Parts: sequence; structure tokens; C-alpha cells
Amino acid sequence: MNSVYTGNITLSLFGESHGKTIGIVMDGLPPGFKIDENYIKLEMNRRKPGQNKMSTPRKESDSAEIVSGLFNGCTTGAPLCGLIYTGDTKSKDYGELVEKMRPGHSDYSGAIHYRNHNDYRGGGHFSGRLTAPLVFAGSICKQYLRDMGITIGSHILKIHNVEDRSFLMEDLTQEKLELLRHKTLPVIADSDSLGVEERMEACILEARKEKDSVGGIVECVAIGLPAGWGNPFFHSIESEMASLLFSIPAVKGVSFGAGFEIVDLFGSEANDAFQMENNSIVTKTNHNGGILGGITNGMPIICKVAIKPTPSISKAQETINRVTMENTILTIEGRHDSCIIPRAIPVVESAVAITLFNAYLEDKKWS
Repeated sequence: MNSVYTGNITLSLFGESHGKTIGIVMDGLPPGFKIDENYIKLEMNRRKPGQNKMSTPRKESDSAEIVSGLFNGCTTGAPLCGLIYTGDTKSKDYGELVEKMRPGHSDYSGAIHYRNHNDYRGGGHFSGRLTAPLVFAGSICKQYLRDMGITIGSHILKIHNVEDRSFLMEDLTQEKLELLRHKTLPVIADSDSLGVEERMEACILEARKEKDSVGGIVECVAIGLPAGWGNPFFHSIESEMASLLFSIPAVKGVSFGAGFEIVDLFGSEANDAFQMENNSIVTKTNHNGGILGGITNGMPIICKVAIKPTPSISKAQETINRVTMENTILTIEGRHDSCIIPRAIPVVESAVAITLFNAYLEDKKWS
């Protein structure tokens, strides 16, 4: 099992959903940086379960304990380890899954790959619960980036068939992105009297009522970036960021800028014309999402992340019994989200933050 991200910082992710602890070790952080642990807690709270009627009723504090790499409130340069203790588990709900494979889950592929030794309770190491340590790591990277004037924010672009509008340039200010962080369902168009937030909530609750689930799209942006970060080809900003984003369980699509819609444009439209603005070089449009040749061009980085419906649903589903090798019906027990999009937002932002902080450290080598 390879749960290590290697770059200018190294991340080692560990733990299982129903194990005693989950956590992450971060190596390569510059020493002497003061860590705001209250900020970490705020970020962890954005992801933790059981906070409203749209979320799973599973209760986890998701408070992270830093056990190394921090002294007198500052990074030491040694590996920084964050531990998150597990509390509210009901492992008996998963006893049937030794034989019956949950559709849409890693049960079958994981059992084959790990020769039937994988921990299937709550999804084990494949669980979305493992995104909590990613948020911990991302919250630290965000603090480094924040000191450079870089802000990362997101909104829900779509849940099932309810859509918000995409980011406009006037939305991309630190103040407006900060406001989105404090919304249960962060959308932009609610100020336009479209009732988007209310319709999204109703959509999620209707799926829950029907013992089903819904997916959606998160649109994430990073502003305040300089030009020149990143490398072409195998370590481009897009390839590095997409790799981390696709590491998030349930992510099925990633695009940058105009994404797939760029094919509808002529080259004369898709090319973002350069112009001078307040003695700075900017582009008139941002169809390329702030990245050219795999390198930042100083414009906001914008990416869209498609997340599938939660596979754990209470509705009866067709599956197979691996022991008897027969078709059967499975009704999943346990407590699950009918839509993970609201809780996935800080996870998406963390993947973006880790990528950008790694790119910053790479760029420093040229200084």
C-alpha cells in the first residue's frame, strides 16, 4: 500500500476508519513558522461529520493532536505528526461485508488486491474518514500560503440537478471567499434570489428520505499567486494538483479553467489575451485557469472537481456473495452522508493548498 506523497514536502497518511487513530506525518516543512492551532481546528470542523441534518449522524470530534515537529508554537523542521483519535464507531454494522460486496465501494477490488486482509469496517484505509488528516495537512499549508497573500476558497457549483453559477472575477476577493467558508452550503447565487441554497438542501434531504444519495461539483479557486510556479510535463501544476485531487475518495473528474467547455471556443476566444492593469501583467479572460505550460501565469487558478454520489445508501442493491459465488441483495447498515459535497469542500481546498505549497518550495530552489 503506497500512502506516501513525495515532493518538496512528504506526506505519509495512516490509519483505518474504525481503528484507534488516523493521522499524517508531514516532512520537509520549513522551520520557524508559527502554527495557528485554532485555524487548524476551524478547518477540521468544516469537514467533521454530524453537524447538521444533511450529514451523517456519526459523531467525531476530529480534533488533531500534534505530537511532533512543533516547539513553542513553531515548526522545528523535524517531521510534524498529527493524530486524530476515533470515537464513534459501530463496527458490527459491517459484519456482512466479509461476504457481500458493496456496490460502488472498494470492497471487491480491495479484497482482491490485498488478498482478503484489508480492513473493510467503514471502508478501512479506503474510507472518506482518511480525508480528515488531509485537511489537517492542508490547513498547515494554507497558513504558509496565507502569509504570502494567497487565498483559497470554494463554492458548490452543483448538487445533482441544482446548479449555482460559476465564479466571476468580481467574486474572487479574499473577503468574499472568506464568507463562503462560514456557510453550511457555500453558494454564490443565493444573493440573486434564485434560492439555490434552499433547493440544494431540499435535494439532499429528499435523497435521504428515499434512502439514496446525490453527488455534485465543487469549484475551487486560488488567488494572489505569482507567475512562474510549476514545471512542464510530468510535474505541471495541473498534473500535480489533479493527482492529489484524484486521491480524494469519490472524485471522478477534474478540470481547469473552462475545462471541457474550452472545446466549444475558437482559438481566438480560448487564448487569454494579455494586457496591462495597474502596472501588472494580467489576462483579459481566464479560460486556461491561471496555468500556461504547466506554470502559473499570475491569474487565479480555478478548478472544478466532480464527486460521485455517496455509494453507501440504505436502499437495497444487487450484489454478489463472494463465499457462495451467488447473486444476492444487500441493504447497507450504518450511518452515512446522503451527499458528501459540503464536507468535501475543505478536502478539495487542502489538495490545492498542498500542491501550491509544494510548488512554492520548488520555486525557491531557483532563488
